[in-house]
Amino acid sequence: MSNISVDQLATEIAKGLAEYTQDVVEGIDKASNKIASKAVKKLKADSPKDSGEYAKGWGRKTEKKFGETNTIIIYNKTKPGLTHLLEHGHAKRGGGRTKAKSHIRPVEEMVIEEFTTEVEKVVKGG
Repeated sequence: MSNISVDQLATEIAKGLAEYTQDVVEGIDKASNKIASKAVKKLKADSPKDSGEYAKGWGRKTEKKFGETNTIIIYNKTKPGLTHLLEHGHAKRGGGRTKAKSHIRPVEEMVIEEFTTEVEKVVKGG
């Protein structure tokens, strides 16, 4: 049995925690990218297609932050103002309302469920 000082022990624990933290950040980023790609594909497939321009406009962008997990934003590049109107319906000019075409909510629920599962796997080391 070897003797080590408290300072050495603290240094080794800190190194181990730093490695674990970096592995978790990388794992979460990888899971985020995979799930965001899947979400964009699903939105393109499930979005209302009048001219097709709205459905084709779904994309994502990544905001990178040093030492932290990246933020991924999924958005509609071509018709961003239509997302709320199509998802929830809206008043028509001559009276009445349009029917809501829920296409974002199911994808959001899928993303939340899959992301939660993936993060749990990463944190547990699986």
